[in-house]
Amino acid sequence: MVKKIGALGLLVAGLAACVTLTPPPPNLRVETPPTGATAELSLDERIAVADAWAALKRGDIDEAKKTLVGLGPRNPFYYAGLGYAAFILNDLAGAEAYFLQSVRDVPQLALAHVGLGQIYQRTGQTDLAYTEYLEALKRDPDNEWAKRESEVLRTEWADRFLSEGRAFASAGNTDQARDAYLRALEYAPKAQEAHLALARIYLREKNYPSALFHLKTASANEPDNQNILLDYAETLYQAGEQSRSLDAYQRVLELNAQNKTALDRAESLKSRLGVFELPSQFGGIPALDAVTKEDVAALIGVKFKDILEEAAPRPPVIVDITTSWASRYIVKVASLALMEVYSNHTFQPRKILTRAELAETLVRFVDFLKKQKYRVIEQIPLDRIKIADVPREHVYFGPISQVLAYQLMDLTPDRTFRPEQPVTGAEAVRIFDLLLGVIR
Repeated sequence: MVKKIGALGLLVAGLAACVTLTPPPPNLRVETPPTGATAELSLDERIAVADAWAALKRGDIDEAKKTLVGLGPRNPFYYAGLGYAAFILNDLAGAEAYFLQSVRDVPQLALAHVGLGQIYQRTGQTDLAYTEYLEALKRDPDNEWAKRESEVLRTEWADRFLSEGRAFASAGNTDQARDAYLRALEYAPKAQEAHLALARIYLREKNYPSALFHLKTASANEPDNQNILLDYAETLYQAGEQSRSLDAYQRVLELNAQNKTALDRAESLKSRLGVFELPSQFGGIPALDAVTKEDVAALIGVKFKDILEEAAPRPPVIVDITTSWASRYIVKVASLALMEVYSNHTFQPRKILTRAELAETLVRFVDFLKKQKYRVIEQIPLDRIKIADVPREHVYFGPISQVLAYQLMDLTPDRTFRPEQPVTGAEAVRIFDLLLGVIR
């Protein structure tokens, strides 16, 4: 009996020695199925998938394949598992075919995209690898391997296209340089070198909209860079965007009040635009007993300047704002339909604004902000709002109830809104500061 047991032990040991293990190469990532992806499987299937992946990671390919075959092609991890098995055995063509089938059958499976990304990296098809890693991240934003490798590839491709752009530019091949720099931005959207190079190319071609796009982006990347701001301001001036050009020159002066180029151009632009005594007029708004339409236009234009710059609609014809200190802000808010221009093309900038009219302006502005993807949420359900002095048939009931729902304006203790009452400067400033705080 002892001899038989000894012989049996030798046989088992011999069989074990025949098992060939092919551990995955150190640079190959065998992605583990995420828990959420296996949740819909039966308990037996989940155990089998876990066993197959454990076999893959220790290099027992035969055991992995056997387990996967037992699961069958209908299992969502079948083809992905066979893909990793083929990859470990260096059968890249077979692995690619399996992963592609997995992607077709189970599009949401990130680990198949990670497998394809690694194959394409191994075969030098780095553009395809980058695409697959991005696909993996769409399905699994926290996938560390896809994050790391896509960043490596992104940097490599961005550097490559930046280098090509420099070479083409030096050789005078403008079209090829432009294409190379644009490709660099596909991989590195904040590549400052590419934005500035493209701005120079478009300026030479007098393609001002494209030049302004890249200069604005470059300025956003380096907001304290006076040279970029000066280029942006001057390009706006050359493009006929005088109001926006003045804003840009004034930002330069905020950084360096002694910049002669900015000082000279800003004074010239103020003269052309009819902008006089802006600091004192604007600074006096909080002390006003009643604000006018031009005061409110200036509050919107100054406090929300960066947001309004994103929109550039066609300015309306307005015949009565030439001498208004807030004329450039009136043009902006009127062109965005935030404040009313009357049918006779007048704005009536010095008209006292009532609380009802301010409510209407606020609702228009909130609608505009929402279209710009800013969130302004109702704090009180509309059906719970009761206003003692504004019945439902009141012409301003809609905007008044809406600003109350947003809690941008309030009722008095006796539940009245007092729609015909003027708005004080302090109240107007408080309301727009509140709205600015809501969207930040």
